[in-house]
Amino acid sequence: MENVILIVHLLLALGLIAVVLLQRSEGGGLGMGGPGGAAAGRPPLTAISKVTWVLAIAFIITSIGLTVVAAQKSAGSSVLDRLGGAPAVDATATDTPAPLETDGLLPPPSSTDANTPLVPRAD
Repeated sequence: MENVILIVHLLLALGLIAVVLLQRSEGGGLGMGGPGGAAAGRPPLTAISKVTWVLAIAFIITSIGLTVVAAQKSAGSSVLDRLGGAPAVDATATDTPAPLETDGLLPPPSSTDANTPLVPRAD
């Protein structure tokens, strides 16, 4: 579904670009040429300007549709979960963790707690 909306969106974008480029230039740079520019009133809509409006409205609708589809697809996940590279840890997991590689580090002899920091082994 997302791919269909995306393809329609891209076709609308290309069509909108083509229609805007085909329109006649009004000149005057947004009515800065003096009286009779943009401040003189709006001329009646031509067929190409109506097509431009229809394409623009359809483009906005597909943009909103893509946003809704993307929001539903990513519901329940966080961007930080995806950036970390490591899968999220399940708090309800009952498996015992694998032993850590210690590279010659041992816990202090008087400690039995697994959270005690490791100290270098005396050789």
